[in-house]
Amino acid sequence: MEFNLIITGVGGQGGLTLSRIIGNAAMVEGYNVRIGETLGMSQRYGSVLSYLRFGEEVYSPLIEEGEADLMLALEPAEALRNARFLSKKSVAIINAYPIHTATTLVGKERYPELDEIREAIGKICPVHMADFQKEADKINPRTLGVLMLGYAYGKGLIPLKKESLLEGIRLTLRERLWEMNFKAFERGVELSRE
Repeated sequence: MEFNLIITGVGGQGGLTLSRIIGNAAMVEGYNVRIGETLGMSQRYGSVLSYLRFGEEVYSPLIEEGEADLMLALEPAEALRNARFLSKKSVAIINAYPIHTATTLVGKERYPELDEIREAIGKICPVHMADFQKEADKINPRTLGVLMLGYAYGKGLIPLKKESLLEGIRLTLRERLWEMNFKAFERGVELSRE
């Protein structure tokens, strides 16, 4: 078994933390885990991309173009920017909550419509797109990634046990953050069944 996951978003959304949660969960199950990261200005809304690979024999953290099994896109335009990792075997879960960067705010770039993004990615692979941020905000805005992880788990798109994923949260985050993240994970699972 080998699983390739792309997590993409902008700085400050928690993409790197999310990759560590899933990586720790995979290690709990005894898998080899490799994480690679490319950062724009991760503190100030720059692009953030995490490659997460786990399985029996995984040596390199890098994921080849078209080789992602799953993309968790915390920001919709970043899904488009990283579409090269997707193929017909992939699934993309996209947070429909745009974060405008300096270049789109000053009018140097046009921010694509959400429907355009859904349609473009949908030509490559199945897409699940929802405003996950709105749901996370009801718990805590910083739980976005874990809520989307719960959604992916609920859809059967993450080949890890629920107990391992919750343990991944415990191993990665400070104890005072556990409860709200467990709640976000459960809310994600609920949304996956709606």
